[in-house]
Amino acid sequence: MARTYMEEGADELVFLDISAAAERRETMETWVRETARELFIPFTVGGGVSDVDQARRLVALGADKISLNTAAVRDPDLVTRCARLLGEQAVVVAVDAKKHSRGGWNIAVQGGSILLDLDAVDWARRAVSLGCGEILLTSIDNDGVKNGYDLELVAAVSQAVKVPVIASGGAGRMEHFRDAFAHGAEAALAASLFHFGELKIADLKKWLAVNGVPVRLCEGVN
Repeated sequence: MARTYMEEGADELVFLDISAAAERRETMETWVRETARELFIPFTVGGGVSDVDQARRLVALGADKISLNTAAVRDPDLVTRCARLLGEQAVVVAVDAKKHSRGGWNIAVQGGSILLDLDAVDWARRAVSLGCGEILLTSIDNDGVKNGYDLELVAAVSQAVKVPVIASGGAGRMEHFRDAFAHGAEAALAASLFHFGELKIADLKKWLAVNGVPVRLCEGVN
């Protein structure tokens, strides 16, 4: 699947082993190595990354970036240590956000299974101050629903930080990607929409280009 997405024109591939933290195990390194061999686009790996040595191993196996979530919340200085070792451009902090009744968003850890009383926008801002180079922002409420990204959340975090924000959770139509970019996201991630062939990456990029969104079009991709 990774090779297919690259050939279809994906700009980047993100592999999140979402059960790793909950199961208290490390990311599947054999899978990372074998997949990295097939790719010529940036490759981000996350899920269960809990120390600098593991981050170093993943990059040595072929990952271009590592994504931190649960471990970074428990030990925020891990973001700084990884950034010093790998460079800020190689450290992504994944923020899983769930809307609360007071009008903001709290973050969740361990694959979204544990909700914390920690404001998502504040945590994204702090993660950037600690040295991360990107925020992978997922709306737990919208994930899998296909009704669109949480645009209010995307805008709030994009305005709060000075690093790229990747919108995630909720894409169902081409318009949803355009909307995410219009609200400050510099990238938009989708999974099931592509996994099940409901939308082709090349078709999406052509539509976005026609509708005024700058994208990298791939010659020869149908």
